[in-house]
Amino acid sequence: MRFVSLSILALLLVGTIGLARFVTGLPTAVSIPDQKSDAIIVLTGGSGRLVEGLELLERGLGDKLFVSGVYRGVDVEELLRVARADGGSDNVARVALGHEADDTRGNAMETAAWMSKQSYGSLRLVTAAYHMPRSLLEFHRAMPEITLIAHPVFPDSVPLRDWWRHPGTLMLLVSEYGKYLLSRFVIR
Repeated sequence: MRFVSLSILALLLVGTIGLARFVTGLPTAVSIPDQKSDAIIVLTGGSGRLVEGLELLERGLGDKLFVSGVYRGVDVEELLRVARADGGSDNVARVALGHEADDTRGNAMETAAWMSKQSYGSLRLVTAAYHMPRSLLEFHRAMPEITLIAHPVFPDSVPLRDWWRHPGTLMLLVSEYGKYLLSRFVIR
């Protein structure tokens, strides 16, 4: 019984240290804010991502914007309206939607297929800072030959400073760390 208790304590300690290292390794800023890429990729599922992607497109940091993981039946005009963005013809023509992905691995696969059709060689990946490590891992696997630029967003609803004091943030980060470990160590 003592061995089991010590083993559980050791696993909890290792897990806690791993989680702390994961969180301290999260991006705190956009490291390459002005480098142009062929495409801007936005992963759905969090606040601020689409608006940031559209702003990057307007700044000319990509030729097209691809939004991966959009609900089936949603079109570009509706997505721009929901994002409260200018639905002008220029934006509509430069935005493409992917409706097949339902997880991060699916986002990477869907984006890889789209990038191949476009003959693009670089992308700027827009997702939440806490989601970036797993996203980069999956995108590198799906497209090892593509140049990836990480462009994290920092939702106000996920305070990374003193994250352990915010139960919602703590649970989100524990979940994301677990998903990251599964992505990293489970061979597919």
